[in-house]
Amino acid sequence: MNRLVYKICSRAEWAQAVAAGSYAGSAVDRADGFIHFSTAQQAPDTAAKHFAGQHGLVLVQIDTNRLPREVLKWEPSRGGALFPHLYAPLPVTAALRVDPLPWRDGAGHLFPESLDDA
Repeated sequence: MNRLVYKICSRAEWAQAVAAGSYAGSAVDRADGFIHFSTAQQAPDTAAKHFAGQHGLVLVQIDTNRLPREVLKWEPSRGGALFPHLYAPLPVTAALRVDPLPWRDGAGHLFPESLDDA
């Protein structure tokens, strides 16, 4: 599976996570019982489907090697594709980078060129 996965969240949520040392997930994540991640290929569709029109977002790049294997599961979701799900809080030390994810009217979210699955 991919070494790098991505989490889209609000800048404020990530700032709270950094202060706390871990990210407990969005309201949707907590309701579902896991933190939703996407691969580099899945992230643009995730943004379009769940975050269209939203401003103040960040794209957090996560190194899966920094997560305990037993809490990261690859499970079928949208269209049967395997999506990474984290069944534990996300330690902020697993983040390699955090990039702004600006919304551009008529163009959707502008992803960084560094988007990579490695």
